[in-house]
Amino acid sequence: MTEFDLALTILRSAAGLTLAAHGVNKIKGGLDGVARWFDSTGMRPGKVHARLAAFGEILAGLLLTTGFLTTFACLGFVGLMTVAAVTVHAEKGFFILDEGWEYVFILSVIAITIGLLGPGDWSLDAAVGIDEDLDGFVGLAIAGGGGIVAAIGILTAFYRPPKAAAESKA
Repeated sequence: MTEFDLALTILRSAAGLTLAAHGVNKIKGGLDGVARWFDSTGMRPGKVHARLAAFGEILAGLLLTTGFLTTFACLGFVGLMTVAAVTVHAEKGFFILDEGWEYVFILSVIAITIGLLGPGDWSLDAAVGIDEDLDGFVGLAIAGGGGIVAAIGILTAFYRPPKAAAESKA
């Protein structure tokens, strides 16, 4: 047992279970309501994005928690949180109490850091021998760069800011 592996396991589990819980909460709250909310934020079609967000959060969270395909789970975190930052939180300041981008920023930083460090020896990636292939700067590029590129693609294809938000920018 090393302190490093214990620390990574705690960090992976805390962040992963948190994101997975957010996905479960979307399902529990009713995906139709979440779909209407997605439509109202400009992410259309809302029904598709509600489901993709809920199940994406669950999948990325569980993959990170177990340390399986960790770098790609981190990419999912960064992509999901970047989309959330742009569509919901960016204009509301930093603090989450004001619905700002604090929470999505911290989850993204955790994911990028884990992508850089790798999952640690207490992970499924280590058990199957892929833990050292996708960490370091490769992991950083996949998690951080890949997550941002994925978010840009999703936002470009599907985000249409609501008229009130678009008019207030003009």
